Amino acid sequence: MRKVYSLQIQYPEQTREFDSRLTKTGRRSLSHSISHSSTDSNSSGGSDAENPEDEVSPRDMQQINSKGNRDFCIKNIKLAGFGRREIELAEDEMTALMALRKAAQSEKPLAAAKIVGCTHITAQTAVLFETLMVLGAQCRWAACNIYSTQDEVAAALAEQVFAWKGESEDDFWWCIDRCVNVEGWEPNMILDDGGDMTHWIYKKYPHLFKKVKGIVEESITGIHRLHHLSKAGKLCVPAINVNDSVTKQKFDNLYCCRESILDSLKKTADIMFGGKQVAVCGYGEVGKGCSAALKAMGSIVYITEIDPICALQACMDGFRLAKLGDVVRQVDMVITCTGNKNIVVREHMDLMKNGCVVCNMGRSNTEIDVNSLRTPELVWQHVRAQVDHIIWPDGKRIVLLAEGRVLNLSSSTVPIYVLSITATTQALALIELFNAPEGRYKQDVYLLPKKLGNNAMDFQNSILKQTHTNEICVCLPA
Repeated sequence: MRKVYSLQIQYPEQTREFDSRLTKTGRRSLSHSISHSSTDSNSSGGSDAENPEDEVSPRDMQQINSKGNRDFCIKNIKLAGFGRREIELAEDEMTALMALRKAAQSEKPLAAAKIVGCTHITAQTAVLFETLMVLGAQCRWAACNIYSTQDEVAAALAEQVFAWKGESEDDFWWCIDRCVNVEGWEPNMILDDGGDMTHWIYKKYPHLFKKVKGIVEESITGIHRLHHLSKAGKLCVPAINVNDSVTKQKFDNLYCCRESILDSLKKTADIMFGGKQVAVCGYGEVGKGCSAALKAMGSIVYITEIDPICALQACMDGFRLAKLGDVVRQVDMVITCTGNKNIVVREHMDLMKNGCVVCNMGRSNTEIDVNSLRTPELVWQHVRAQVDHIIWPDGKRIVLLAEGRVLNLSSSTVPIYVLSITATTQALALIELFNAPEGRYKQDVYLLPKKLGNNAMDFQNSILKQTHTNEICVCLPA
């Protein structure tokens, strides 16, 4: 009979080496990660803190930038160097916007413009922010999404910027108010993404509209709110609808979402796409981009759509049309892409199978009825940044990403090159409204003039021609 020996080998050098690698920061992160995996009644969708300073609200901090300015509120001014490098990288890719900056900087078409903005605070919007200032404008900025702010970019700007990642709802409105409610400065232009800045001014400071020349709105949610004001006869100034422009729909909405949805899902939920069944709600440009990316990865995609034209497009593109209620029991993922509200409600989520992933790629954070999940019988378990498990009494759980807010901007990145086109369109719309003679635009919502869209593409194509001159020449007929 053979004797079996149990041999245990120890590697003291490797153990000590591993222990030395686990720095104080690493230990703190590990401890924080474990503690945040515990069950709680409320999610904290922001990024996990790594040092005690993160527990201090920026509203309670006294900060000063390199110019001696204190009129801002951000997470950490020490991140400015890192943020500046990110902005410089974005400038290299945002060719159209930089071309506009170079072409118009001598004319200063926005001289005397006082622009108050509420958009995402990222490296890309920082290039827009600084371009507007180069063109002569004064700007004050807040974030339109509590999770999308890049703190290092906000630190690099640190001039009349009020935003940080992980704001509370109270912080969100406080930041917007700080942009508007300032002594000796009144805005005369509004750049909005979602309509929150317009809503706040209308609600709290309606007298400011006497000096406002116009509003430029980027998102479908903001456009709905503007049309609502217009129909009620309460829209006091002209507004330009950038969202429905060809440059925004055919490039930003389509290609940004097509290239960012997979990365966002991988980073948050570690999802394998092949063979998964996915319900995509809405087949506009955002839905088209998301569906194409998922189909290319081997997912079985169902489309829910109420618009007959978009529904027929989905059918002709090879997707399966369905009602959400008919497929919600079997799908592995539900992705909303409509910009509307209450697309996925509690009744749908009660029927979802265990482990179903629910997220939003549309503009509005009301597409998924998250409030209906904050009830005593359901338990919220925060797993990591932007990932929450919602647990039913029978043990079933669904995976909610970014608390129903825009997924790609909350947890991932978007293609800078495509955003350059949208940012250029926004800048041209601001220039148009600010310099328009009196009477050209009435108190209504206007689709972006086609000439402005063409101008944006001219700036983009001028760079493409320089880059692809040889290829273009070869393709031309003799």
